[in-house]
Amino acid sequence: MEPTVKQLRYLQTVAQARSFRGAADRLDVAQPTLTAQINALEGKLGVTLLERSRKGAQLTPFGRSVMPHIETILEQVAMIQRQAAEAEGSLVGTYRLGVPPTLGPYFLPEAIPAIHSAFPGLKVFVREDAPRDLEVGLLHGDYDFIITTLPMEIPNLGLEPLFNEPLVLVCANDHPFAEKVLISPSDLRGESLLAIEEKHRLFDLMQTIAAQFEARLLRDYEGTSLDTLRHMIGTGLGIAFLPALYVKSEITPRKDVTSKAFSGAPFSRGVVLAWRPGSRRVELYKKIAEIMRNISKENFADHITMDMQVREYDVGKL
Repeated sequence: MEPTVKQLRYLQTVAQARSFRGAADRLDVAQPTLTAQINALEGKLGVTLLERSRKGAQLTPFGRSVMPHIETILEQVAMIQRQAAEAEGSLVGTYRLGVPPTLGPYFLPEAIPAIHSAFPGLKVFVREDAPRDLEVGLLHGDYDFIITTLPMEIPNLGLEPLFNEPLVLVCANDHPFAEKVLISPSDLRGESLLAIEEKHRLFDLMQTIAAQFEARLLRDYEGTSLDTLRHMIGTGLGIAFLPALYVKSEITPRKDVTSKAFSGAPFSRGVVLAWRPGSRRVELYKKIAEIMRNISKENFADHITMDMQVREYDVGKL
């Protein structure tokens, strides 16, 4: 008997989770069922695919060598399923959504339930990556659609604007700024400004702010995530401008650092939904974008603005 698609998917999930328990949770199946399917797959092929230990499971050398072929097979099967769904005119199947880690965790918990309610047959696989990598991955077929920030570097992608997300000035609780009601642009002169890693577009915004207000951008202390930036801010290493939805979710409740009003021209990043040119699911993506805009208005009205014009967006105007 030949391997089944289910068995190949189970193997891929175990390899990703590096444990049978973690894979069973992701697949929503009983662990004995998963183990039996993997054992059956190894029996059909006559070779061991996974090394088991108390610490988990990992691919054998042979397993690693065939995994690219398995992933290709699963991608092709998913493509067939999507095309079949399109042929029937039904909105079912699994779609791959890419999101930046600086936005996804603070926006998707509100957006995903609304999408599922509108399209019960549509399943969404979500993966986080930096915006530039998301856009390259979209072009190469790794994603079906992405949420990303402007300005995009790959031309001619399909776009629907979602919202503008302001950046909020954040400092340590014992920083001199913490005692001020309003921070002026001149206050930033000479201040140490922290930024996330250069692969994120927020880094470009920090460079713009530092140059405009003569602040010192601390290149030796770039954060790997918004959380690491928050921790460094809390120790007094510097200040930063952080996305409003992150501030709402992670800073306002904790109060381990302080967010301050800024009297200068507001800084923000434009957020859009994007897809490959020529996609046959443009109408679906536009409907999803409309759902996301409605959710944004309902849940984040005090933290974002909805007046973004994609054609007019320019980092130099921030």
